[in-house]
Amino acid sequence: MSFLKKEQFLSFNKHQRRGLLILAALIVVMQIIFFRIKAQADIKTDLMAAENLLLIQKKIDSLKSAETPKDTIYPFNPNYITDYKGYLIGMSVAEIDRLHAYRNQGKFVNSAKEFQVVTQISDSLFEAVSPSFKFPDWVKKNSSFNSTSPQYEKDTAEKSSKKEDLNTVDVEQLKKINGIGDKLSKRIISFRNRLGGFLVDEQLYDVYGLDSVVVQKTLEKFTILSTPAIEPIELNEATYDQLRSIAYINGQLATKILDYKRANGSFKSLEELTKIEDFPANRLPSIALYLYLKKL
Repeated sequence: MSFLKKEQFLSFNKHQRRGLLILAALIVVMQIIFFRIKAQADIKTDLMAAENLLLIQKKIDSLKSAETPKDTIYPFNPNYITDYKGYLIGMSVAEIDRLHAYRNQGKFVNSAKEFQVVTQISDSLFEAVSPSFKFPDWVKKNSSFNSTSPQYEKDTAEKSSKKEDLNTVDVEQLKKINGIGDKLSKRIISFRNRLGGFLVDEQLYDVYGLDSVVVQKTLEKFTILSTPAIEPIELNEATYDQLRSIAYINGQLATKILDYKRANGSFKSLEELTKIEDFPANRLPSIALYLYLKKL
């Protein structure tokens, strides 16, 4: 009994000494329990801190993986460059307009060099983008043909007929492509139905989980032979339901587009959409197929 002198302790009677001993024992037990609980609490706190750190790290990793990927220029047919696609690859408005004027005459660009002649893009831009140009195989074999000649038109029909229509192909036909199984084939058909039909072959790249190499293999067998009748929507006059009807735009994004227009006034260009939070900038070339702006 450290808090009592020996003489004091012995001065108590038997029952008092027993009570003091019991009290001392209780104090020791309580101290043991206290320090054990504290130790367990410290361990639990450390474990919770470690778990929180792990959760934070997982969150960081997930955010990194969800970062918008850098724009990848997939192989594409330059005859079907949209305004935004041209903007993405570095073309000026005048260069894009030259291409569209050429196409409006019913003519097609049949080689990378012809593309440069028609659009008058610089040599540096030509060297940067021309490796991504993809022309049909029959164009490569008959590159000397003029795009308006009867022979060209005849050959176009014959070669295109060797491919099947991407807008009518079924699940079983798609499964014949190496890399496309039951799940992906159904996903392609489902995406096509949501679109109302593919407008350009390049939209096949937008199918979730479909590898770009598999897309190229698919487009060797299939192409768009029947274009769906889809009426583009004027962006500044679009309603919520009209925006939602576009497969690439969900309800949340449609609301943000309308909120942006109310806050900033009418859109001056389709590229302005990329200023909206969470807008999928890498999908704008596809979204631009369904939108337009009235020229003032």
